[in-house]
Amino acid sequence: MTEAAALELAQVNIARLKFPLDSPELKDFVDSLDPVNADADAAEGLVWRLQSEEGDATDIRIFGDDWLVVNMSVWRDTDALTAYMYQGRHREMLARRREWFERAAEAMVALWWVPAGHRPTVAEAEARLLHLRTHGPSPYAFTLRASFPPQGAEPVSGEVPGGLGCSV
Repeated sequence: MTEAAALELAQVNIARLKFPLDSPELKDFVDSLDPVNADADAAEGLVWRLQSEEGDATDIRIFGDDWLVVNMSVWRDTDALTAYMYQGRHREMLARRREWFERAAEAMVALWWVPAGHRPTVAEAEARLLHLRTHGPSPYAFTLRASFPPQGAEPVSGEVPGGLGCSV
């Protein structure tokens, strides 16, 4: 098995809610969670996604902040993640994110390579996000726009449709 084949892509993205999850303003978002998560579960290349007993991660805290929601998953590679993110219901939700979430000045998305079979923790995701915010993209934590191959060698440029990616 090659080094690249022994690694999978972990991703975390967080968002600060504008309203409580049970508010009328977030009804469309909450109602979309099950279908979007089902799409993810069926997506080519999904290895694992963070979820509680309810099937989503809305009750899992990150940075100890009740207003932040977290999404974390592991994918075969960046191509598989990108294919899922920018099509279907997930793309529709991305297009509406400003209705539901605050704009953020700092990185809210981080990617990193993990050994096959590893399931990242929330604490690990926090460390990767903080590292990206402090040091910018590196093999330790990067974005789709400034991605690194599994070996952590030269950066590779990722194509992200306009207005839908992380601004870092």
